[in-house]
Amino acid sequence: MGRPDLNRRQLLATAGGLAVAGSFGFAALGTGADALASSARTRVRYWNLFQGGDGTNQVAMVDAFRKAHPDVAVKDSTLTWGGPYYTKLAMAAAGNRAPDLAVMHQGRIPGFAPGRLLDPWDVGLLAEYGVRDADFNPVLWRRGIVDGELYALPLDIHVQLNFYRKDVCEKAGLLDSDGRLPAAGSPDEWFEILAAAKGQLKKGQQTLGLHASDQNFAWWFFVSFYQQLGGSYFDEDQAQVTFDTDKATQVLEFLRRNVTEGYVTVGEADGEAFIAGSPFTWEGNWSVPYFNGEKIEYGAQPLPPVFGTPATHVESHAFVLPHQADRGGAPNEGAYELAAYMVSHATTWANGGHVPAYLPTFKDPGYLGLTPQNEYSGPAMEHPATEPHIWFAGSTGILATRLGPVIASSTLGSAQPDAAARRMKSLLHQLLTAKNPMTGLTAARELKGAGA
Repeated sequence: MGRPDLNRRQLLATAGGLAVAGSFGFAALGTGADALASSARTRVRYWNLFQGGDGTNQVAMVDAFRKAHPDVAVKDSTLTWGGPYYTKLAMAAAGNRAPDLAVMHQGRIPGFAPGRLLDPWDVGLLAEYGVRDADFNPVLWRRGIVDGELYALPLDIHVQLNFYRKDVCEKAGLLDSDGRLPAAGSPDEWFEILAAAKGQLKKGQQTLGLHASDQNFAWWFFVSFYQQLGGSYFDEDQAQVTFDTDKATQVLEFLRRNVTEGYVTVGEADGEAFIAGSPFTWEGNWSVPYFNGEKIEYGAQPLPPVFGTPATHVESHAFVLPHQADRGGAPNEGAYELAAYMVSHATTWANGGHVPAYLPTFKDPGYLGLTPQNEYSGPAMEHPATEPHIWFAGSTGILATRLGPVIASSTLGSAQPDAAARRMKSLLHQLLTAKNPMTGLTAARELKGAGA
């Protein structure tokens, strides 16, 4: 496979979401600093973006691999999360300096020039290391496929959740006989729950943490509720915008009502407020270790199905093979061995709140016994709300940076919901006619090329 014909401007434009974070101020925090100098037979360079609790768990998993495979030396490097990571990864692949293995958000795959900046997985070789497509949710597996080839091997799904304090909800009479919060089935039911919980709080205490001014959370929450209404974004040919402004307005009005009825304190530190006694906060499942470290009783469920059909936003961390002109040999084999091990030994990762993509782990009694994971993992896997499979989507990508602020402006009251919905549709039209800087093609042209 030849060297990708991509220039620096193209890489900066898309890898950073058309708003690159300025420079390559990433921090390479390799924990296997001596790996490349070791005398081990096979050497594998591995990049990831996991920091905080995820970073700690990832290091533990890599160390466990090293212990089980002393013949493989892993040089793992943790780079700054978000745009800088994708910029660095893209430039390394274009410059034929790519690591043997890396992590990406699955939703970013279509925009990352699969086949040019990413090499496809050899599913036959994966099977030799014990990983097969039958071991994964088929919907999740298919999202890693482009033009018939697998580019993203999923490690997990990570989910947006409604965390609730059991002490407050119990006082408000909201819990069922199992000590869980029944899911609200309509906006009115949701606001009845909030009103009951608010009645147990001290004056000035926040009822719901909504990250109201955060563009990423705004987009993730919108995706969840818009999918509950059956909303779409583009036609199958990715040539026409099908965005339904009436449904979008319903979602935006619902999000805004949480603020206007006094349940959200804009600017509040939502996680800390939850620990201090606020009954609800909407957060990603990565907050589970944080809340578990506190002496509070809480539950966690997918975002409430207020529009009838369950759906909550999910993304997936996935392993990818950054493009190498000479990919092959022992380092490539080591990359497959490491990825297969990490996917199939994800108990530590699941303890951190993420839902394991590998079904044998997902169905393991040990995992099913974890709380609060056993309250949300099944419904989240069954009813995922995902971003459109298109080059400008994916975690912290262009859709979030362009549409997220519009959603937040409606939630915060600086724009009317119907006007915000029309603005979102206008932006989607602009994006659909824009060319992917990686390929020079619009989404529709990319799709036709992929199917040719």
